[in-house]
Amino acid sequence: MTQLIDEAAFVRAQYESEHNLRARKAAYINAEGDDPREFTFAAVADVTPRKVLEVGGGEGELAERIRDELGSEVIGIDQSERMVEIQRSKGIDARVGDVQELPFADGEFDVVVAAWMLYHVPDLDRGLAEIARVLRPGGRLVAVTNAVDHLRELWELAHQASSVGNFTFSSENAEESLRCHFASVVRLDARGWTTMDEETIRGFAASWTDLGALVTAGPFDEPLRVRRHSTLFVAETA
Repeated sequence: MTQLIDEAAFVRAQYESEHNLRARKAAYINAEGDDPREFTFAAVADVTPRKVLEVGGGEGELAERIRDELGSEVIGIDQSERMVEIQRSKGIDARVGDVQELPFADGEFDVVVAAWMLYHVPDLDRGLAEIARVLRPGGRLVAVTNAVDHLRELWELAHQASSVGNFTFSSENAEESLRCHFASVVRLDARGWTTMDEETIRGFAASWTDLGALVTAGPFDEPLRVRRHSTLFVAETA
């Protein structure tokens, strides 16, 4: 129970404002290689969905794109009141809520998107069961997460093992969990590199407790070239 409370408190603190999220996004401004965001959009567009739910959608960039480019009805659910506020400012039907207890009817959605958020869910099995419940027969979950070697060079700079190794939903272990709730699961790995200067390194570190030593360490050799490795899982109900 303590671990669940700690994770819930961590998520509330991380997304109380947009600052931590934007600091992490800045790390990918100079990204090269596969773009997992494009993979995610393509997996949604592939089924021309009428109604889409995005859980933990942050500032709503993907929800906005799905609505504008695909003409889908999009609803956003997020535990952060600030993220919901930002999404609503973009005209998204966003609501404060929890993926572990979705306030929707069975089979209500064609697609559910969960990008870089399922590793925050205290009871992953319950969250996945709820997602499967609100999807129609043959509906699709598009979920994205990271691999243990994602940002390896940044973790090595901090002399730390990657915290991704503790995730309940990572590239390495997510498929097993998904197969308990979905009839089919397909994975697609997105690999590349990003280049980070000292300001970006310190900003990212300030947003992530396990990398906090980098906030005052250094100076660093610049630029730091860092690998990226994310995985897209497309899971469908029977």
